[in-house]
Amino acid sequence: MSSNADKFLEAAAVFPEDALPDHRVYEHPLVQRYATKEMSFIWSPAMKFTTWRKLWTALATAEQELGIEITDEQLEEMRAKLFDIDMETAAKKEAEFRHDVMGHVHAFGSQAPKAMPVIHLGATSCYVGDNTDLVQLREALKLLQRKLVQTLDILRKFAHKYRDLPTLGFTHYQPAQLTTVGKRCTLWMQDLLLDLERVNREIEDLPMRGVKGTTGTQASFLELFDGDHEKVKTLNKRVCELMGFKKAIAVSGQVCTVQYIYILSLIHI
Repeated sequence: MSSNADKFLEAAAVFPEDALPDHRVYEHPLVQRYATKEMSFIWSPAMKFTTWRKLWTALATAEQELGIEITDEQLEEMRAKLFDIDMETAAKKEAEFRHDVMGHVHAFGSQAPKAMPVIHLGATSCYVGDNTDLVQLREALKLLQRKLVQTLDILRKFAHKYRDLPTLGFTHYQPAQLTTVGKRCTLWMQDLLLDLERVNREIEDLPMRGVKGTTGTQASFLELFDGDHEKVKTLNKRVCELMGFKKAIAVSGQVCTVQYIYILSLIHI
């Protein structure tokens, strides 16, 4: 019999093709001119807010595993609505509460009413906000990884095809000795290979913010687990596992370190 964790991983694995069709493009003036469809989707409202719901469901699943009174029925309601977001209700609730996260908490709760008491239990806004940024960052890096591999394969074939075709090499911007078109292509490939190695490292090393509480002290979770530090540590680790991360950042304040904004700038370049 499948556990709730297995059911969550299955439900969250694939974004349905018919889900949120009007919210699958990142809203930015330059998107139509420069962005690929795949990258635009990664940073879209659809991706962002469904990831919020995955994070809430992963948290509730892990909390149940560690003894918090959360029923299978509540988790099932949450899993059933991962990709079915009423954006209109969320916007109305956001205007009512003047808070984007609370707007979506109540929108989720209106669709999963039995689960409403456990949605966002013990968490803070940055639990969904910062962790989602890191999920999107990871997916964007994976997209770059795939594109780099594809480009290197195309250039490999080009270099092999023209390995004997002579062309002028340059030194100090002046025509110099002969080289070949294929050899010159390997210079481009080398730069892209270095880029690929950097992207691979970033994917491997990228941590999740994890479950840190309002100011990074995990106080709300310690209260939830009656001061049991080991359960709070296990909760942090388990949520990371459910969201596909190997580790969480060691410490944070309310927000995750802005060091990862640097990686984001590389992706946008």
